[in-house]
Amino acid sequence: MNSALMAVNQVVWGAPLVAALLGVGLYFSFQLKFLQITRLKLAIGYIFDRDGRASGESIGDISSFASLCTALSATLGTGNIVGIAMAVAAGGPGAIFWMWVTSFFSIAIKYAEGFLAIKYRRIDGNGQISGGPMYYIEATMKSKFLAKLFALFGVWVACFGIGTLAQTNSIAAAARSFGVPIHCTALVVGILVAVIVIGGIKRIATVSEKIVPFMSIFYMGAAVVVLLLNAQNIPNALRLILASAFSSESVLGGGVGFAVMSAVQMGASRGIFSHESGLGSAAIAAAAAKTKSPVEQGLVSMMGAVFSLIICTMTGMVLMVTCGETNIFNPQCAPEGTLLTSYAFGAGLGAAEPGAHIVNFGILFFAFTTIIGWNYYGEKCIQYLAGSRAVMPYKIFFVFLVAIGPFFNIDAIFTLADIVVGLMAVPNLMGVMLLRNVVIGETRLFFRQNLPKNAGDQV
Repeated sequence: MNSALMAVNQVVWGAPLVAALLGVGLYFSFQLKFLQITRLKLAIGYIFDRDGRASGESIGDISSFASLCTALSATLGTGNIVGIAMAVAAGGPGAIFWMWVTSFFSIAIKYAEGFLAIKYRRIDGNGQISGGPMYYIEATMKSKFLAKLFALFGVWVACFGIGTLAQTNSIAAAARSFGVPIHCTALVVGILVAVIVIGGIKRIATVSEKIVPFMSIFYMGAAVVVLLLNAQNIPNALRLILASAFSSESVLGGGVGFAVMSAVQMGASRGIFSHESGLGSAAIAAAAAKTKSPVEQGLVSMMGAVFSLIICTMTGMVLMVTCGETNIFNPQCAPEGTLLTSYAFGAGLGAAEPGAHIVNFGILFFAFTTIIGWNYYGEKCIQYLAGSRAVMPYKIFFVFLVAIGPFFNIDAIFTLADIVVGLMAVPNLMGVMLLRNVVIGETRLFFRQNLPKNAGDQV
């Protein structure tokens, strides 16, 4: 089964999709004058505008900060920790470089998705905000076919991709390191998820606001310590990353070589898997934010991709500075690819057990928040497809999948997740590009009207 999934994954994440993601990211980056750099300070300021004060009176279910945390709860997961290790093991150090490239340009796509989420959101029959790619795809194409296709892929990703099986499997593996049996993990995680998701977006956002900032700081802090302790290896690690990004020859010694396309594919797919730019998923959470300005929320949304890129970079650099030039691809370095990050932190700290505990602790919380975040995404997608009456049956089925997730094979799960993530990107990218003039035109108008001309902030 895994071999068949790998063959399908090679097709889905082939050159056309990678080129499309890069092309759309490049287009918006140039048209918006690289706002992922020029508007970074402004975006950080909007994050902490918790009540939408920058926009004046506004509608929405949660604050912009809470919407970002909710989006990050779904984004920051095993892809940032385990996924990067798997990418490096399969595509070589060059995968890290291509993750940087695709992620940087994809930040502009994340801005466009957040912008369109506010521009085309609606109030549903329950008085709550609904928005995301389903609505802006429908608005631009005057047809629900591609919008429903996106929603169908969204439900699939939530239930069988990123949202359940991959995360609970990783939680169970991490919990085993603390002596917790699999069936206990399945039961406890299932109950906690049920309690949270039944409370809806406000309860999900409340939990995310508390867990996401704490775990991000904790994990990045631990990575910084490892990098400082192994600072002498950083220059050589960077050299290896750059060399293997463009060379199909063995740059590692010992006959170890990787095809450039393999590095590009693994870097792009794991990068998108970790920050979800191009998928449109984060736009579903962005639509619930208390703001009237699509531009402001677009800037807040793009910070999710920035934070994810930073954490992925931390993981990748820890792998490169601790496992050595050739051992990182040696089975003796780590018995399984999923244990490679734990090994790297342990080697970097000079103590295997504390290093493993740091990674496992991070996985426990990152994976859990990913589950509750993707539950909300899937809920809004199923609501679009089948109406509000389908939401509760969906939640029950989702919790069931969470509970049985620990008993599945992790390699097949990640491959399946890659496939459905790639399929989800296709209708979303089409919708974003068809609305490109709306995004670019209104963004330029916003900065002309709202920022001083002498501030050097013209777009």
